[in-house]
Amino acid sequence: MMDKGDSPSAAICKLCGNAFKLPEDKTDGNLPRILACGHIFCTNCLASIECEGAIRCPDCEFWATLPEGGVNGLQEESRIIGLIYTAEMNQIKSLRCNGPKVCQKNRTSPRASTISNSDFVKQPADIEKIEKTVDESLVQAAENLAQLENIYEALTADLAEQVKRERTRLEMELTQASNKAVHMIQKWKDTQLNQLKKMETHFPSGRAVVSHVQERIKALEIAMQMAREIRRVPFLEQYCILDKVLETLQTPVDHKAIDLKCIAEGTGMSCVFQSDNVSQCLTLSLKMEACGSNAVIKQPAGNHQSDDSIKSSSRKHVKYRNGFSNLPSSKPDKWEPESPGASRSSPQGTHLAPKPAPRISSFSDLGSPDVIIEEFFDDNPEPVTPTGPEMANIEWRTQRRRKCHLRDKKFTHWVVVTHVVNPSHFYVRYVAEKKESEVLSRKINELCVGEGCQFTLGDTMERGSMIFVKWKDVVWCRATVVEVFQKSCVKAVKACPVTQLASLRVFFPDYGFTKSITIQSEKEAAESLLKAVNNHLRKVAESVSVELNNFAPQAVRCSLKDLVPYNLTEGWSEEAKAEFCCVVGSAAVEMRPLGQDKDSLLVDLRKAPMEQSTDVPISVREYLVFIEVARFYSPVTLGRKPLMYYPPVYPEASAELDAVVSHINSLSDFYIQLVDNMESLLLSAKLQDYYSALKDDEFRVYCPVIGQACVARFEDKLWYRAQVISHPGGRKVEVRYVDFGNKQVLSVSDLRKIKDEFFALPAMAVHCCLADVTPLDGESWSEACTKRFISLAHQQLVTVKAKGKVPKTEPLPLGVFVGGVNEPKTSIAELLANENLVCFKESKQRTKNKKPSRPDSTVWDPPLEPGAAAAKAEASGHVTVEEQNNDPVELQPQLKLPDQRKDLKVMVTHVNSPSSFYVRLTNSDRQLKRICELVKQECALMEPQEVVWKADMYCAANINGVWERGRICSDVTSSNTAEVRRCDHGNKVKIHVSNLYPLPSSLIGSLAMECTLNDIRPTGGRSTWTDTACDLISYYLTGASALMTIKEEADEHPLPVTLSCSNRMGEYISIADFLVDEGLAFRERKPKVQKPKETDTQTPATDPESCEKERSNSPPPVSPFPPTQAASTPPKPFPRSIVTAEKVKTSMYNPPELPCPGHILINVSAIGDDGVIYARTQSAEYQLEQLKEGIQKSIKTLPRQKPYTWKSVQGCAVIGPDMLWYRGQLLELLGGHVKVQYVDYGLVENIPVVHVYPMLLCVEVPQLCIPCQLFGINPVGGKWQRDGVALMREVLLNRSVDMQVVALPAEPRGAVTVEIFLDGMSLSRILCHNEHASMDGALSKKSLVVTPPASLLDVWDISTESLMGPEEPVLGSFVSPNLPLEGEHFEVRVTHLWTPNEMFLWPLKDTADSEMMDDSLDEALTRINADITSLPRLTSFPYGGPCLAEYSDGKYYRARLMKFTSIEPLMILVQHVDFGSDDSLPTSKLRQMPPELLLFPTRAIKVKVAGFKAPSVEWHGDVLPYCPVWSVKAVMEMTDLLHNNITATVISREPELKVQLFNEDRELVHLPLVNSGLAELD
Repeated sequence: MMDKGDSPSAAICKLCGNAFKLPEDKTDGNLPRILACGHIFCTNCLASIECEGAIRCPDCEFWATLPEGGVNGLQEESRIIGLIYTAEMNQIKSLRCNGPKVCQKNRTSPRASTISNSDFVKQPADIEKIEKTVDESLVQAAENLAQLENIYEALTADLAEQVKRERTRLEMELTQASNKAVHMIQKWKDTQLNQLKKMETHFPSGRAVVSHVQERIKALEIAMQMAREIRRVPFLEQYCILDKVLETLQTPVDHKAIDLKCIAEGTGMSCVFQSDNVSQCLTLSLKMEACGSNAVIKQPAGNHQSDDSIKSSSRKHVKYRNGFSNLPSSKPDKWEPESPGASRSSPQGTHLAPKPAPRISSFSDLGSPDVIIEEFFDDNPEPVTPTGPEMANIEWRTQRRRKCHLRDKKFTHWVVVTHVVNPSHFYVRYVAEKKESEVLSRKINELCVGEGCQFTLGDTMERGSMIFVKWKDVVWCRATVVEVFQKSCVKAVKACPVTQLASLRVFFPDYGFTKSITIQSEKEAAESLLKAVNNHLRKVAESVSVELNNFAPQAVRCSLKDLVPYNLTEGWSEEAKAEFCCVVGSAAVEMRPLGQDKDSLLVDLRKAPMEQSTDVPISVREYLVFIEVARFYSPVTLGRKPLMYYPPVYPEASAELDAVVSHINSLSDFYIQLVDNMESLLLSAKLQDYYSALKDDEFRVYCPVIGQACVARFEDKLWYRAQVISHPGGRKVEVRYVDFGNKQVLSVSDLRKIKDEFFALPAMAVHCCLADVTPLDGESWSEACTKRFISLAHQQLVTVKAKGKVPKTEPLPLGVFVGGVNEPKTSIAELLANENLVCFKESKQRTKNKKPSRPDSTVWDPPLEPGAAAAKAEASGHVTVEEQNNDPVELQPQLKLPDQRKDLKVMVTHVNSPSSFYVRLTNSDRQLKRICELVKQECALMEPQEVVWKADMYCAANINGVWERGRICSDVTSSNTAEVRRCDHGNKVKIHVSNLYPLPSSLIGSLAMECTLNDIRPTGGRSTWTDTACDLISYYLTGASALMTIKEEADEHPLPVTLSCSNRMGEYISIADFLVDEGLAFRERKPKVQKPKETDTQTPATDPESCEKERSNSPPPVSPFPPTQAASTPPKPFPRSIVTAEKVKTSMYNPPELPCPGHILINVSAIGDDGVIYARTQSAEYQLEQLKEGIQKSIKTLPRQKPYTWKSVQGCAVIGPDMLWYRGQLLELLGGHVKVQYVDYGLVENIPVVHVYPMLLCVEVPQLCIPCQLFGINPVGGKWQRDGVALMREVLLNRSVDMQVVALPAEPRGAVTVEIFLDGMSLSRILCHNEHASMDGALSKKSLVVTPPASLLDVWDISTESLMGPEEPVLGSFVSPNLPLEGEHFEVRVTHLWTPNEMFLWPLKDTADSEMMDDSLDEALTRINADITSLPRLTSFPYGGPCLAEYSDGKYYRARLMKFTSIEPLMILVQHVDFGSDDSLPTSKLRQMPPELLLFPTRAIKVKVAGFKAPSVEWHGDVLPYCPVWSVKAVMEMTDLLHNNITATVISREPELKVQLFNEDRELVHLPLVNSGLAELD
């Protein structure tokens, strides 16, 4: 990401147009380097123009000598490198955040899902039948689910009760036995009681039944979800087995299969006390014996594992938010640019590890991707004389160019192919030499413009000579004469006069092609022939030829290395040349030199990927070989790996999962798709939608590489993800469909490049083999066996169980089971073995024949000695559980940190940023629970009371029904809503004051502690953390458990700490290191380590001269070693210690001298973001000049820099960007930066702390800058917006303006209330006119008279009598009608509806005077409209002024001016006072209103209808654009309700007029609106 001042082209070399590139592990970079003249170019360009240890700058032509290291020894441009690194990091983060998550796999393969287009168009009868069947099945499934849930609740409740009873009985027996053992058995007793927590494991039958019911519930819920999706989108029935889904939905609950009697079975366990030989050996043996329990395990033992595996597998796809399990290790693997597939090799990689950024070609940053030859020429050439290296000879330049090419074969160039003879003979031009080509072209055109280069009658055309040839009738180019043909001669001649020239063939050395030129003339005269020659040709003088020889030929002859024609006897075919030209085109290509053969460079060309970032660059050599027009004589592999898919997600070992067998080759080679969700269907749909809409030539794959990821078209004409695995020949490729496993040979025309978004999901086909079986002959599977396996499993929903873990390159051994929902699962391996198609392996056979033994009785017999017990537990690998303390918890309302401040176990409760987060010790959970209980008890005894809540007051807050401790953040105003910080959690909530009670003093405190991460700071020189850093750390830390180490003990918060959390591997990762690795934070700069000196007592406020004097008078330091030893060998340093920060305190500078009320002239120096204007008077300007001169003279040397504590520093001295001293005020400390304000200027800046010194300069001089605020206006929104502040800065900064001091502040440092005038115009009115502020209505206009400044212009005696037209009469305001008293009913008519509860009414009075007045108004308007042209147009536009406005019917009505809506064209918003509607009109449709029309009261009054309001539930239909809380339907309903006779009563007149409306039946009009849910009662 670039700064605002950086150009987007800053990361591109301006000579070659290539992007600068950072070096990777296996890739050479292309770094920017600085020449001695200050110009910046890439390393490749500098290497290409290097000349015997020197380089001439292409821009300023300055010669610079290279250092010892050559080009690589030049200084690198660190700013551009930083930009490139920041852009790469941001790209990595965007790819990581925007990548979709791995979801469900597809269920059908392309081979089995061949669906014609007609199959997608279902008949209505079929759709209705499916919908009816699905609806009936859903009803039956709902009943089954309810029954199963009831059974599940009954089982779990009974099981819990049974466990409770058994636990109680055994606790009693253990207590009776333990009392006989006195003290030594006490430890044993506690151990046994802890073991009783695992009592559930002794009820295998009950757990098995519960597990079975739980599996049934899960299967039913999945089927119901699939059925609902099919019900919603019927065509999804094509992608699932509908019969299986319906069977699952309709299967009734089998009560007989669920054994409810298993709960009544006991464990048969008891406690036996053995007291034999107690006195002799003191050995006490307590034994838990299974006394002939009649518990019968009806489910196989594997079901327990199934239960656990189901839970683990269900958790496997859950993204834990609070466990911080997704953190990467501290050293993530770096992405290798040359092997992008490496980063996708492991799907189990860390979630936050940076993904490989897409490869972006350096040429993609050029101005135009298609660099055509015509770009080398300029229509208006400027004379440029070649200098420097351009004056060298051709041979030296050619050798230098080839030497540079062959010195490093990895060095690549961007070139344009100018002419092709065949793939072994073609010419290219370097894009980097474009400027040199332009210089040559201008030079040639300058020479050809004059008459000195024209042929004369005595000139001769010779073979091998250089001439100028006009090309395309525009540009002159140099050429070499190859053949000369003279008139009346058949064969070519060596030379001939130009007057007898018939034709000639020339070779263009700058383009590489040959052209025949025929000389034609209408007349045979010598002058006519000479004129024809000069129209096309120019001669080259000897001096000009010498000068042009300094320019090497721009076209370089090349040949594709190790490439020969496909048919050696016939040579290169025209097809080969055409294909070569087609793939290269006129765009720039990447050329890599591979050698030299005589006068040709042996190269390889690569077509740059232009369409998308993931394209594999096309090698021209490989493409020609692939299409079989060429072949390799000695092929060279360049080692570029294509982008790969993520490998499939393998199931966990021993986990039973549902899957679909998508493809079968044999029993040891088949593929499955795991059934999780339906996102694979969405992937398939997106593939079809995207690639079906492409044109035939879009995203074509020209030269597929083995291993390349692509999209292939299957036989059903649908597109699927695939991977190229071989080249069978004949322009065909063999691909494997990664989501299904099957292979197919396709034409290359059926392949398309794959987009990045389709890499998000991993390959869905898991390569498997059937576990525990071998072929009968021990070598290969029989055909009958494979067919039987296909009939059993292919395209079937099966249950699979992984038998172990294997490398991803080997098939995963699976156990495959088939069977219905309520049917027992049958192993396919056993079925095939029973049919004598396979045989089991020896280990499986022994396991099968071995009979299960009865489980031994569980013996709990720990040793008596605590040390022996610990040793035994440690040796066995078990962790001993600490005994629980059931004693009452001692109340500690305030957090007390332990003495050990290292590796404290905490839980992160709330995160604001890396500099502000809250933690709570994990051992304080019991304290928190007790405190909440006490707060609840105290609040239950309190009576509601009125409390004035102020900031920092403690309170008891009822948050979501739980009483907690809180602290008020700010004073509670009339809004009755308080912002409270939760004392034990740290976050802020807004609650109503009715949920707040005073907190007893005994409970005041906090268990949450605010902390900050130590030793890191924000990136980019920012003072605050970016939203990305805050969101990331909040996402992973909120609610997470961590280890915390307190770095410094401080009374103030936040407390500096280090925090570590465990990742997926169980390793603890430092959060600070994690943020630094992610590029979201920088390491804090460490202070220099020094040895403390006793004589170092200088204070920051000490004068520099006195500092020098003290240092001169101080004794010299004593060295602990003799001088000879110090001179001969370096001494061993003493243990270094960091100098402690010195506490310094400074006061503020004296406040400014405030001016007296009245007009003064000021200079505005700064305007703050809060709208405060900082200005200086004329006298202060003179003082400022003297102050600056005095400060610079008084400080001659820099004071000694020390680490200070800045908390008590207010006034300070600042070194500005111009390296001058200024007086400042410290506002805020931001890590390594501080925010200071220049007290004499008002500017605020964030500067490094090393530029600030805690001392005062010229204390006797007060602040020269006066803060001012504008009088009588309020900013829009309560605070100044950016555009308003920008306008003030534009019109005020560095200007002398007139200011009227209106009022002085109460505090001497406060802002002065002023009114500022710009050329007589008030700044306040300018801001109000531009809608940045509004006038303050609370101020009385009579309380203060703001007088404009006196005119600064001279008084001219100019008569303006004839210039002034008739004055527009000043009219008053409209008269409002008189309304009846409150509670009185009167008839009304609705004239305009704004919202359902805001409208304009016309009161209808039954008096004759009213009717006569209304008739008079209509008559007056009719009379005026009849002669409207006699009324003058409106010239004055005051706010609220009356006028006549034209309506859409062409008539004029009374209106009121509102505001200007646009300037170009000029449009004014008016309101029709007799109707209430608004309209934007030009000034041509506005007329001055006769004064007599003001006598009539307005007919429209704006009212608000009381009693109802907009619904609180969001409306999903059309809403009013100007009031989104109301729906359009509500407005239409209200309009219909208001068509009848309506009466109204006035409810209130202040602060706004409120009425109630009634219909003819005297019922409230809005009640039907409320009943229909379109409104709510208020």
